[in-house]
Amino acid sequence: MKTYMAKKGQVEQKWYVIDADGLILGRLASRVASIVRGKNKPIFTPHVDTGDNIVILNAEKVRLTGRKLDGKKYYHHSGYPGGIKEIPARKLLQEKPEEVLRHAIWGMLPHTKLGRKLLKKVKIYAGNAHPHTAQKPEILEF
Repeated sequence: MKTYMAKKGQVEQKWYVIDADGLILGRLASRVASIVRGKNKPIFTPHVDTGDNIVILNAEKVRLTGRKLDGKKYYHHSGYPGGIKEIPARKLLQEKPEEVLRHAIWGMLPHTKLGRKLLKKVKIYAGNAHPHTAQKPEILEF
């Protein structure tokens, strides 16, 4: 008996829509990362993109538990000495709610070429509308 290995062109990829209204950030991100990676399918192969495409709506209504709104900080560096910048989660959620979700999902994907490709399959929108109706996405409930 041989182990099945999925090939690049053999995998059927679906589209799903998730409404993030009232969902907890980390729990949503881990479920999305699992679906985008393809771990929910029996044909999962670690080095092949076997996952599905995800459209996340209402990113500004995602919840953080505890004191994370004020305590959690997001950092980036300009590349110059002393160029580290930090922004609290509350401010980033108000200004760019898509980036909070994107950062959480990216942390749960592999940091390789495949991981960067998988992150492009996640479409995040702050509002309730999206331009992907032509793909006929299915609604995914949590």
